[in-house]
Amino acid sequence: MLNIKEMSFAYKRNKNLFENLELDIASGNIYGLLGKNGAGKSTLLKIMSGLLYYQKGSVTIDGLDVAKRLPKVLSDIYIIPEEFYLPDLSMEKYIELYSVFYPKFNESFLSDLIKEFGLDRGKKLHSLSYGQKKKFIIAFAIATECSIILMDEPTNGLDIPSKSKFRKIIASAINDERTFVISTHQVRDLENLIDPVIIIDEGRIIFNEFIETISSKLSFVKTDKENSKAKGKVFYTETVFGGNYLLTERLSDEESPLDFELLFNAVLSNTVEIVEHLNN
Repeated sequence: MLNIKEMSFAYKRNKNLFENLELDIASGNIYGLLGKNGAGKSTLLKIMSGLLYYQKGSVTIDGLDVAKRLPKVLSDIYIIPEEFYLPDLSMEKYIELYSVFYPKFNESFLSDLIKEFGLDRGKKLHSLSYGQKKKFIIAFAIATECSIILMDEPTNGLDIPSKSKFRKIIASAINDERTFVISTHQVRDLENLIDPVIIIDEGRIIFNEFIETISSKLSFVKTDKENSKAKGKVFYTETVFGGNYLLTERLSDEESPLDFELLFNAVLSNTVEIVEHLNN
């Protein structure tokens, strides 16, 4: 669906943030885009949506160049940036003015999502708290029923109950025709939701794997001080209270719970060995 081929992008002429980047985003998945601050996550989402223009290569959706900002493309892709602005309008007026740009907009679905998030549809947008504004724009984005939804740090500003509702809503909204790409630092907010996992570092995609592949070949093992050795190859070790937390090759039939934070730190520390092991 969304294809990035040999794409290069630079904010300054003498320094490329991305160089010959390759990435394919397929329908029917909820992609988790992880990376440190400054790795290029937000920039990549904006390039995908046509908000920023790349210098070389191609970024296409179903063969159409996103940089041309064709109505057919823009009406089927929605981005929620980390920093967003809502005009001084009522919810109703905002919906009336902006829903017309999305041919598949589902008014009934939006009403259900607004209720699910506990929002008052009669409120003015400027009177809402940051968390309430975030819930409204998430609800609106999903109700567009666009084929591609891009979200940058969507759980920032949400309280714990709202994060739970967010996960429930995203899981119910995905289907074979839709794709979500979610950039986040709050990986624990999206556990059991995102799949595949993409990790970006210094403008390079260093990891792109499905959860099934990760779980079938890697184990997440906690050991205490008295039993600090792990069976098999150890790719990464973190010291935790009372022992160690290890990422190892999987030797047994028993699947261990996946820990996104450990995986992220391990990949940044030992990219080559982990990727080679998963690809063998």
